Amino acid sequence: MQQNEGYVTADDGARVYFRRLGSGSATIVVPNGIYWVDDCVRLTGGRTLLVYDLRNRGRSESIADPEKLARGIHHDVADLDAVRRHFSLDRMQLLGHSYIGLMVMLYAMKHPARVDRVVQIGASPPDAGVQYPPQLANADATLDGFLAKFAELQRDRASLDPIEFCRRFWAILRVIYVADPADAVRINWGRCELANERAFMKQWIEYVLPSIQQLRITAADFAAATMPVLAVHGTKDRSAPYGGGRDWAMRLPNARLVTVEGAAHAPWIEAPTLVIDAIEAFLGGAWPPDAERITELERDAHREL
Repeated sequence: MQQNEGYVTADDGARVYFRRLGSGSATIVVPNGIYWVDDCVRLTGGRTLLVYDLRNRGRSESIADPEKLARGIHHDVADLDAVRRHFSLDRMQLLGHSYIGLMVMLYAMKHPARVDRVVQIGASPPDAGVQYPPQLANADATLDGFLAKFAELQRDRASLDPIEFCRRFWAILRVIYVADPADAVRINWGRCELANERAFMKQWIEYVLPSIQQLRITAADFAAATMPVLAVHGTKDRSAPYGGGRDWAMRLPNARLVTVEGAAHAPWIEAPTLVIDAIEAFLGGAWPPDAERITELERDAHREL
């Protein structure tokens, strides 16, 4: 009998923590999904939902050896295959939010025979160096306000214990993830009680972000990912520009985009029926009614952002 929670050992010995929900024959793997797993429970109908913390994140084993962090997002791609092998999954469906939406596509390009379908929600763009035009990005006053408050918080850092600093950081950060500030209270992603999460910013700055910035995804890489891919993206996303969602759907050979008008980085919170219904339909084998083929980066002139 398989465990519903435990650890998977990666190829280099790092251990990542997992949870499993549901018992269906199809398996959806959600890397880094534990912070929003409660929002995914509806997807367990007739499926198995497998979520896990990335290496050195959440309840995964803490890592002191920099060699086990140095490859950044490429470690995450390798760990995803270790999870697949641990659970003897011949094929799987993948669901990734934010930069994990990028990571699961890197995996799908490298191991296309192992992936049935991919859902990207608010995914980081395929090229970190691209500057999208204002109508495809959302660098607004809310983002500027966060940066100012964060600078102020940093000045008080020495007087705060790490957990309190983390909580105050998330109290100001969560506002950028939603379009309506009233929805910010539903962003509970900090997990400040966990030392790995409190320390993640250093890992992000030193290893993960540089590895993303150094990516060079080729036309051949995109062409290798022939499985159906559903991109779900809010037009007011401040963390991963809406243009990135269009970019993915345009460059992948079998992808479509569900645009969530007026939503930011957590569209399943801001438009739950639209987003969850679309994902359920897609994972069930059909393109959702709102899914569009994208042939141009810019939107049609008659459609408002």
